[in-house]
Amino acid sequence: MGNIVTVSIQREWTLNLGQRTASERIAHLLCELFVRLQVAGLAQAGTCEFPLTQADLADATGLSKVHVNRTLQELRAEKLIILRERTLSILDFEQLANVGLFNAQYLHLENEGHQFNANE
Repeated sequence: MGNIVTVSIQREWTLNLGQRTASERIAHLLCELFVRLQVAGLAQAGTCEFPLTQADLADATGLSKVHVNRTLQELRAEKLIILRERTLSILDFEQLANVGLFNAQYLHLENEGHQFNANE
């Protein structure tokens, strides 16, 4: 099963880097990281530790640091996230997922015995 999950995630990230806008890329990445942390028990009530820098986000999404900064400001202005002192709070997961075209099915969490609930 692990190989199927790896291929599925690779396919999603190829799409992410090749066809999505900056807002879609950043929102998608934030959603994916949050879901993975929540499944691991490291996120609760829409909040998790977030040690990544804007440079890390730029590297992961193929964007410049300046573009990442602008995109994060837009997500903050839309009241979707708060990113402060290495902590990420997702204020509206459903809307952030809509912005990022995010659907957790590609992570195949159900096959690993994990459940994801955006409201936890």
